[in-house]
Amino acid sequence: MNPSRKHKFNLMKGETMHRKHIMLSLFVLFSLLFLENNSSSCTAGELSVGTAKINITPTIKESMGQFTGVHDDFFIRVIALSDGNKKAALIATELKWIADPLWEDITKRIEEETGIEKEYIFLSAIHTHSNPPARVSSSSSDEVVAYVKELKEKSVTALQDTLTHLKPARIGAGKGECKMNMNRRARTPKGEIWLGKNPYGPCDHEVGVLRIDDEKGHPISIMANWPCHAVVMWPKPTLMTGDWPGAAARFVEKEFDNGIIAPVTIGASGDINPIYMVPESNFHTRLQEMEITGIYVGEEAIRIAKDIRTYPHGRISASQRVLTLPGKKRWKSHIPQENEPGEDFHVRLSALKVGTIVFVGIGGEMMNEIGTNLKERSPYKHTFVITHCNGSCGYIVTDETFKEGGYEVQGSRVMPGTEKILLDNLLEMIHQL
Repeated sequence: MNPSRKHKFNLMKGETMHRKHIMLSLFVLFSLLFLENNSSSCTAGELSVGTAKINITPTIKESMGQFTGVHDDFFIRVIALSDGNKKAALIATELKWIADPLWEDITKRIEEETGIEKEYIFLSAIHTHSNPPARVSSSSSDEVVAYVKELKEKSVTALQDTLTHLKPARIGAGKGECKMNMNRRARTPKGEIWLGKNPYGPCDHEVGVLRIDDEKGHPISIMANWPCHAVVMWPKPTLMTGDWPGAAARFVEKEFDNGIIAPVTIGASGDINPIYMVPESNFHTRLQEMEITGIYVGEEAIRIAKDIRTYPHGRISASQRVLTLPGKKRWKSHIPQENEPGEDFHVRLSALKVGTIVFVGIGGEMMNEIGTNLKERSPYKHTFVITHCNGSCGYIVTDETFKEGGYEVQGSRVMPGTEKILLDNLLEMIHQL
């Protein structure tokens, strides 16, 4: 071989080896960077959870109205979540509703004393019709004023307690079905729409279940979400009770021996009542029907929870907005009539995402068709619709009900067109999370 060509070949060979070394070094460097980034992404969004349960049963006083005693205690159940960056709180109270002033006071205290932003707080009520209203007016007795003050203190205390006991956790969701509810917009002999039982009407039977485990996979909380009014004991209950939601929570908690909490939240049920609701029945019979309804919901929640896979990671994001829309005055009867303009209608909407699980909060009583439509159009398989959440604006009805009349639309303050505006806003909020 020509010496010059041999020298050139050796140079090329050396350059090739040098390039190989450079490429190998770059490969190792990029591999290390990838592993480092991949490792940090695995720890990012690692969930920690704390839970708490506090008794809020009021002391019976003459000023508490028709109640002569307590059948079952009321509780606040709290789930606090953290992804290492953001914290959120699911607070389920066994109250009839969360009036706007009460929501303002509690969330302001929580923001000031825990640092959790109000957008990340879901403060909901089970809407039981068998306890005294948690609101203060100019005519409220000293006992009611003291009770509402105590509620505020206990709500903040419960959340503070959870935040001091955050531990690594896993989260997952599932859904099943319970058919112990029915559309209540029934036709009368005159052809009018009023409260009753309508098995032909639309009714959402879905039971949404949230399961939270400790890092070893043992359940620490099972939350059930089901669309149904808590009115088995209505009307004129003489004993305070959490109705079927309280019975469902007790049933689930008794099935486990590790002290789990089982919050119950109410789905879109402005036009749905329990099947077991016979006002003419004696009080003892209604108590049994209340427990049975709760057991059916609780059994389904446990059945679904057993098959839920939980995961240790999930970033937390949230959004909240208040819609101000043209309102109407209450109709003078339940017969369809012209809508007379009234004061503006305000409703607070909330959205919270933990991993791929979404919670939507509506500060009012929304009809089940709107809730079903929302879940079907949500891009997330597990979308919990929680009503009576972060405020109380009254009934939110479908456009169709204005043609039919009935109890819900008579008392509602929304104008036709609100249904679409509400859905559009909620879906936009979900997509932005």
